[in-house]
Amino acid sequence: MTNEPETRPDFNRWLIPVAAVLVQICIGSVYAWSTFNRPINALFPAPPVDSFLAWFKAPYITFSAALVLLGLSAAFGGPWVERNGPRTTARVAACFFGAGLLIGGLGLQLRLEWLVFLGMGIIGGIGCGLGYIAPVSTLVKWFPDRRGMATGMAIMGFGAGAFLAGYLNAWLIERIGVANTLFALGVIYFVIMNLGAQIIRRPAPGWKPAGWDQESKTVVASLTRNAALHTYQFWLLWGILFINVTAGIGILAQASPMLQDMFGKTVLEAAAIVSVISLFNAGGRFFWASLSDYIGRRMTYLVFFTLGVLLFLAIPRLGAAGDWVLFQVALYTVFTMYGGGFATIPAFLADMFGPNNVGAIHGAVLTAWSAAAIVGPVIITQLSDAARKALAPGASKVHIYDQPLAVLAGLLAVGVVLTLLVRPLAGAKAD
Repeated sequence: MTNEPETRPDFNRWLIPVAAVLVQICIGSVYAWSTFNRPINALFPAPPVDSFLAWFKAPYITFSAALVLLGLSAAFGGPWVERNGPRTTARVAACFFGAGLLIGGLGLQLRLEWLVFLGMGIIGGIGCGLGYIAPVSTLVKWFPDRRGMATGMAIMGFGAGAFLAGYLNAWLIERIGVANTLFALGVIYFVIMNLGAQIIRRPAPGWKPAGWDQESKTVVASLTRNAALHTYQFWLLWGILFINVTAGIGILAQASPMLQDMFGKTVLEAAAIVSVISLFNAGGRFFWASLSDYIGRRMTYLVFFTLGVLLFLAIPRLGAAGDWVLFQVALYTVFTMYGGGFATIPAFLADMFGPNNVGAIHGAVLTAWSAAAIVGPVIITQLSDAARKALAPGASKVHIYDQPLAVLAGLLAVGVVLTLLVRPLAGAKAD
């Protein structure tokens, strides 16, 4: 068991979301990876564009590895997190994430792509995974009355981290170079994450909020991770998260080219819209997860998938019609739900399997994120590229996203079915 100190009776539970945000805002910077692409590429000889080796350049394979390791370390590290507690886990995450950036910076200085991959992809990815799940079980224990709001607030930090890091990375690279930027960020993030670790802690055994009526809430005995893995409910929730992330990350992967092709936006104009997207992504994490406390987790995902089908089918038509205002409304709404899916799933897991081991169970379900990070971009990139190549010279590019968005809409329709199949465990009360 953990040797973390006992929590004082007068401890203010609202400090826990603050601590969680400090950790999440640092690891969320991984989603601003694209700001490193060109500076890193400029340091290494480029293979031919049509060469298979182009996919093994430091920026591409390192980012993919970081996302895969995020999911895998969250999955396999979950039980360790529950045994050792959030403070120890957050400190270990800070060490891995900070060290990964420092090693990546050293790799850039020495012009060693494998060292960049090891640092930022493998070691940094492990830090991301542990840092992502460290606060989750703690939050649901401190906020059994507002699980969605608490986890949404913390995971909102992840989305906000991507927005802030995009500007911070560019500012630092311009002034001190990309290698020194990684050195500086490694130290900055290490300090901030350790500050969050210093604050975070578990509640005392048996603690509950004043005035909270537990009998009116969903009641279920806490399952271990392995026991949860043997239920069909876990795999339905895995599929729900996979579909939500696949659709969201798929359209995110082509957001900038889509804006340029459909509306003739410049690269800089498209980049500005992508920055705004990250704000809606972050805000959606808090809004939808908080709303799920009132309408239920199942209903929240039904809204995501039903509305998502309509929006993914509407976006190509709005682009073809040149309706810029409604296109933006549809696009931003999609990304609030993309972020909301991440933030609502921990509360859904706690409702379904109990709060005691939700960190470990959440870690296991995050493998859906790793899988979706590969599948989503492949679907939209491959289908849109095929449509682009089939165009006659000078033809409009407006319709090249029709088929991939229709495929993703079909996938969201499957999500509706999976969500309807979710039922509480035997003996538990429905929300």
